[in-house]
Amino acid sequence: MSAQPLPGAAFLSALWQRWLQHEPHQTPVWSRYAVAVLLTLGAAWLRIQLAPAESGGRFITFSMAATLAALYGGFRAGMLSVVLGMVVLNFFLVRPYFSMAIANPMEAFWLNLWHFLTQLLVVGAIALMQRRARQLQAYANQLKTTGEQLDDTFEHTASGMAHNRVNGSWLRVNQTYCKLIGYTREEIWQLTFRDFTHPEDVDLDETLLRRTLAGEITHYHLDKRYIHKDGHTVWVHLNLNLIRKADGSPHYLIAVVQDISVRKAAEEALRTNERLMRQAQALAGFASWECDIATGRFSVMGDAYKKLGLPGPEWNGEQLKALIHPDDRQRVQDEWLQAVRGVRPYNTVYRSPQDGLVRWFNVRAEMERDDTGRAIRAFGVTQDISTRKHTEQEIQKLNASLEQRIQDRTHALKAAYMELESYSYTVAHDLRSPLRLINGFAQALQEDLPELQAHNRQHLDRIKDASKKMGLLIDGLLKLSQYARGEIQRQPFNLSQLATRLLEELANQDPARRVTWEVQPDIHVLADRPLIDALLQNLLHNAWKYTLHTEAAHIRVYTREQADQTHYCVSDNGVGFDMAHAEKLFQPFQRMHMPHEFGGLGIGLATSRRIVQRHGGDLAASTSPGLGATFSFTLSAHHDAPTSIH
Repeated sequence: MSAQPLPGAAFLSALWQRWLQHEPHQTPVWSRYAVAVLLTLGAAWLRIQLAPAESGGRFITFSMAATLAALYGGFRAGMLSVVLGMVVLNFFLVRPYFSMAIANPMEAFWLNLWHFLTQLLVVGAIALMQRRARQLQAYANQLKTTGEQLDDTFEHTASGMAHNRVNGSWLRVNQTYCKLIGYTREEIWQLTFRDFTHPEDVDLDETLLRRTLAGEITHYHLDKRYIHKDGHTVWVHLNLNLIRKADGSPHYLIAVVQDISVRKAAEEALRTNERLMRQAQALAGFASWECDIATGRFSVMGDAYKKLGLPGPEWNGEQLKALIHPDDRQRVQDEWLQAVRGVRPYNTVYRSPQDGLVRWFNVRAEMERDDTGRAIRAFGVTQDISTRKHTEQEIQKLNASLEQRIQDRTHALKAAYMELESYSYTVAHDLRSPLRLINGFAQALQEDLPELQAHNRQHLDRIKDASKKMGLLIDGLLKLSQYARGEIQRQPFNLSQLATRLLEELANQDPARRVTWEVQPDIHVLADRPLIDALLQNLLHNAWKYTLHTEAAHIRVYTREQADQTHYCVSDNGVGFDMAHAEKLFQPFQRMHMPHEFGGLGIGLATSRRIVQRHGGDLAASTSPGLGATFSFTLSAHHDAPTSIH
């Protein structure tokens, strides 16, 4: 059972510690002087209680009061207690009061003088010790703060830091170092730096360490690799300094390591990019260069100058000028001067005769300018475009040859077409004469032989009908041929008004029919009006014809937008047709219905498509048997639309 300290002893110990830590200058002035007065008065009372005032040793209690006053309040408080004690001792301890306690004046003088000097030394010594104590305390506090700051700096710096013995064991290591390699302090304490240094870097590190310990070098730094606890590589920059003892022998090592993994990754990426750029420039035939405008010196980056036939990695303007084809030199020089002056960017092409061949180069450059706008340096690239230029020349030759062949073929086709057109016109014209003779003689026979039997008259009627139909076929062929030649004369007009007029003409020609129609108002087009007139005549005539057997016949003219293009539509609710045979609609003399069902020659839709194609558009049909038909066409407004179909 341990002994417990007495309460009184604990109080005295605490009081003593507080007294030792007491600093007079931190106590208010009134408090220091008040304590000095009270201590002095208390000493006077104690002196009276201990012995009569006339007895010896009358200064002892006042000396003790001055000492305590100095310890509490400092030098001034102590001297106040000394002076006040001398006054009390000399004038208030012996009656009658206000008379000297010592009868002999000389004795009183010397006693008071020695007491004052003695107390002055004592109080001064106390004040000096207090001052020294304060200085020592300030130094101790500063030393403590500095130590804490050094510890904080060591522990929390962004770099890993460690103190090692010369044999590699650890003296101390900071947290950053631990995080860098992934080990705890306890784990690191069981290792040496060799245990987590990359095997390929250990020898170099130890060689430099031996040289440092041998005094050959005072310190060293290097980039090395650590193996992290989880296995990945950490690049660090190591700075190592040797601290020696007073006798010059090695004491300990200070190691500072910085994580440079990001920098190393960036350097590797930069090297990769530079390698790829060099490869790309080599493959593309590029050479990067820079020029000092003041000196006119050019320098090429890398060895690309070899592939470009340049004089070397560095050359001057005269050497470069000598490589340029004489016909291009002045132009290249003028463009360079304009670029230097900032008039235009530098982007030029020149030829260079080399080894009996002409090579082509494309050169581009940008100017670096000072604050005044004066060009001081140029950065550029030169590319060998010989293959492209030679290919372009071959293409130009082929194009010229092809153009000539196209012209020759076009002339031949035009001549053949004109010959065919003339032949068709001649044949159609020559066929009209025998048809007129056949029809005329058949008519004459009917008139000259009224006694012919009925079946003979029927034969003559068939001959006349056949010749008439043959004439209509010839007219259709001529019309189809006519729509295939001539220039398109585009002009704006109202398609709605044209359709309305044609429908009214059809209604007037066949007043017995009851047909309703609907025309969308204000349909405007830019086209050849006579050709569009013929187109609508064909489409509306077909709609009128094929609604013959429909009770409530209805024809509609309208537009619709599809794929950002206007489609002009003519629809009816007539008999329609089978879409499986839709392509036969637009072939000459092809019919979807029997002649006894609906009349016609079968060239109307062929003519319509020819007209639409000449306008750069297309004609299409959609239908179902018994549900009517819709014909839609487009009209290109571009001037480069086809003007003829051969």
